Amino acid sequence: MTSKTARSASERALRYVEKTGRIKLQDLRDNPGARSKGRQVRAWMNQAGHTRGELQHAAKPPLGWIWGDFFRPWQRMFPGEKYFNGDINLRREYPPLSLLELQRLIDLGWLDTSRLIDITALCNTKQYRCNPSLRQFGVQLTDQGAECFASVVDLEVQWASETAIAAVERAGGCIRTAYYDIVSLEAAVDPEKWFQAGKPIPRRKAPPESLISYYTDARNRGYLASEEEIEKEESHLAQLMGYDRVKSEREWERKKPDQLFVGISSGSLVSLVDRKVFAPTHSVLKRYYGVDRPSSELISDHAL
Repeated sequence: MTSKTARSASERALRYVEKTGRIKLQDLRDNPGARSKGRQVRAWMNQAGHTRGELQHAAKPPLGWIWGDFFRPWQRMFPGEKYFNGDINLRREYPPLSLLELQRLIDLGWLDTSRLIDITALCNTKQYRCNPSLRQFGVQLTDQGAECFASVVDLEVQWASETAIAAVERAGGCIRTAYYDIVSLEAAVDPEKWFQAGKPIPRRKAPPESLISYYTDARNRGYLASEEEIEKEESHLAQLMGYDRVKSEREWERKKPDQLFVGISSGSLVSLVDRKVFAPTHSVLKRYYGVDRPSSELISDHAL
C-alpha cells in the first residue's frame, strides 16, 4: 500500500485545496499569532491605569511647551521672522518654457513662425499650460537650448533672461516682454471658452508699480520701452555676446499696450457660430475700453 504522506508543504497545500470547497474571501483568516490584540478597555471603571484625578483635571501646558521659566516660554524667546513667506499668497509665478521646448514645438508644427507667438498661441498647442487661478502670470523663457535655437520668430513672453533674448535675436527674430493682468490672462489662455461665455474682450491693464521698471527697460525688451532704445540695446547685446544682429525684412506684428489679441480691439464680442466680431460703437464703451485713444493712456493693475 502506497503511502499518501505529503513530502513537502506545497503538496500538503495542494491536497488541502483539493479536499476543500471554493475559496471565498470571507473564509480567509490570518495565521494564529499574526495580529496581537491590544489591551481591551471595555468596562467603564477600567481606565487603563489613568485614574489619578489630580493628573486628569490639572491644567495642561500648551502645545510645544518647554519646561523652564514660566514667564519666558519658547514662543516668546524665539518669536520667529514674521516676514518669512508672509507674501507667499501674493507672489507671481511664471511657468518656464525653455528655448529647446520652443524649438521642438516649432519643428513639430505646433507653432506658426509667420505669426506672432504669444501666450495664446502657446496655450493653444496644449503643450504649455498657464493657470491664472494659481497666480501664474505668463511665460518665463529660459535659456536651456540657447545654442541650438535657430528659428526666426516674433515672440512675446512675460519674463526672459539675457541669454534667452540673445538667442532669439541671434537667429534673426524679435522678442518682447509684456505684462498681462489676471482677467486678461483668463481670456488669453483659453479664448474659445471666453468667447462662448459671451464676454467682451477685456482691456489689458498696465503693470503694477513693482513691475513698471522691468517693462519700461529696453534691456529687458519691455513693451513699454521706445523702439529707438530697444534698437540700441539690441546692437549692444550683439556686441556683448559676439554675434551680428541680422534684421529681418518681415514686418513684426505689434499690439497696443492695452490690446489682447492682434487685429481685435478691446471690448469686442466674438461670435464663433457666425464667425463675426462685433466692435463697440457707443461712445461710453469706446472710452471705457480705450478704443481710438492714445496708447499712453493705460489703466494700472491695482488688483495685486
